[in-house]
Amino acid sequence: MRFLIHYVAVRPWSYALLTLIVIAGSASSVGVQYAMKLLIDAMTGPHHTLAGVHLALAAFVALVVLENGFARLSAVVLALITVASGVRIRLDMFDYLIGHQLSFFQSQRSGALGHRVSALSASFATMIHRILLQILPPLITFVGALLIFVSIDWAMAAVLAVFFLAISLALIRLGARGDSHHQDFARTSGDGSGELIDILSNIWSVKAFAARQRESLRLRGFFRNEAKAQRRAWYFVEGIRALHDLALVLLVGGTLTWAVWRWSAGAISAGDVVVVSAMTFRMLNGSRDLAMALIETNQQASYLAETLSVIGVPQTLVDAPGAPPLRRGDGSIRLERVTFGYDPQAPVLHDVSITVPAGQKVGIVGPSGAGKSSILHLVQRLSDAQTGAVLVDGQRVDTVQQESLHKALAVVPQEVLLFHRSILENIRFARPDATDEAVHHAAQAARCARFIEQMPDGYDTLVGERGTNLSGGQRQRIGIARAFLKDARIVLLDEATAALDTGAELEVQQGLDALVADRTVLAVAHRLATVIAFDRILVIENGRVVEDGPPMTLLEKGGTFQRLWAMQVEGLDMSDVAPLG
Repeated sequence: MRFLIHYVAVRPWSYALLTLIVIAGSASSVGVQYAMKLLIDAMTGPHHTLAGVHLALAAFVALVVLENGFARLSAVVLALITVASGVRIRLDMFDYLIGHQLSFFQSQRSGALGHRVSALSASFATMIHRILLQILPPLITFVGALLIFVSIDWAMAAVLAVFFLAISLALIRLGARGDSHHQDFARTSGDGSGELIDILSNIWSVKAFAARQRESLRLRGFFRNEAKAQRRAWYFVEGIRALHDLALVLLVGGTLTWAVWRWSAGAISAGDVVVVSAMTFRMLNGSRDLAMALIETNQQASYLAETLSVIGVPQTLVDAPGAPPLRRGDGSIRLERVTFGYDPQAPVLHDVSITVPAGQKVGIVGPSGAGKSSILHLVQRLSDAQTGAVLVDGQRVDTVQQESLHKALAVVPQEVLLFHRSILENIRFARPDATDEAVHHAAQAARCARFIEQMPDGYDTLVGERGTNLSGGQRQRIGIARAFLKDARIVLLDEATAALDTGAELEVQQGLDALVADRTVLAVAHRLATVIAFDRILVIENGRVVEDGPPMTLLEKGGTFQRLWAMQVEGLDMSDVAPLG
């Protein structure tokens, strides 16, 4: 409800106007029935006149026009404001979603998250529609009918009011019991959609491993679970509808019998009988609509709650209140007695202190799982250390705005992920205001201009989803071009050539050599040859810095770095090397 109220409060006057239109339309529908009573009484009464008949007929037609006019107007206004609210909801949810840590996305299916973001706006629109067009009108009709019935026979009005309220409350209570069915359906629907998108995202693996049949069977299981949950929710609602239909038969039959009996006794007019029968039908259908709308609103609330329970979990990595932007300097980095673990109970780094002066190029090497990439994550503030401090240009990264920190860093990861957009747009992603000339210059500096110009549409060539139309080396060089275009003082390289073959690595390395010139560099290296010319090497082992110094000095020293170097020279892969010592 807080979610619903929040987005209604964004456009209070629009929703207030819509509410007034709905109330006016519902009041007109009640007036139509009363005008029909006046018309019949004018035609059949003992003192009927043609003028009275014409007046009642004019009132009846006018109210019909108003009822339908307000109905159409309410539908148009509802569409306008809920569509606008839906856009805002999706943008707000996107902004909140991307504020989560990377670990959040690693434990969720991206397709399911996208489905949930879109479903939120749909649930909001559906709930507003139910409340204003299916819950409010029956309540207005009930009040109007009660006033008409009191004017005819107060005893009958009292009985009808009690019966109407009893039926409505009973249906609502029964509907609340179906909440678990709706939640189960929402959960299984999200699981099925996420599984489908996950399979489509990995279509290469499906084809390469001849998995079409078994993935279809696996998906069938998810869809069948969703269908079972949907049937349970559906049958429950239909059972409630059947109970309401029974109540409708009993109440309408009893009311009409009473009205005819009162008419035969001369206590009420023929017009009263007509309005009683018509309003009874309206009230009972309204009670069904009200109950069903409340049930369906509760169902949408279940969907919304299930989505918010995933997307709306508290963010664990947020800017400090009033955090200033990072003041860019020459590009120094410092870690002060940092202890960090993705699971705080199992630290990856232990009491690590590192100082990287501006302009220095530092390679970080060591066995897999030693904590090398974690250092880069902390510098980018993709995670926060449990103890100690990480500083960039003398400022703690947890005290400045994350967006400003990320603008000050250029990162080339092991696997560059590209958008399904043109090459030009992918490079320009680093700096949206860059001119085409600046993009072309960055591509030349990254040694990728030649292959781009050979593409079918040059810089306008679409790269495919996640860049699948390009080779690994081409994607890496576009990633380097991005970093060039960003023109940041600090460059972070996370095993930027580890996944490439020798030929592609040589091409990418040329681009990297140009990128790191005159910049502060932290480079996690799988292949030691890529950092042998750096100013300094840090050897990380079991989450600690065990060696620190110029590459040639460490080789002459004969310690861990020398042994890792010897293993690579002899053809062994560092990822297979257990921690030494």
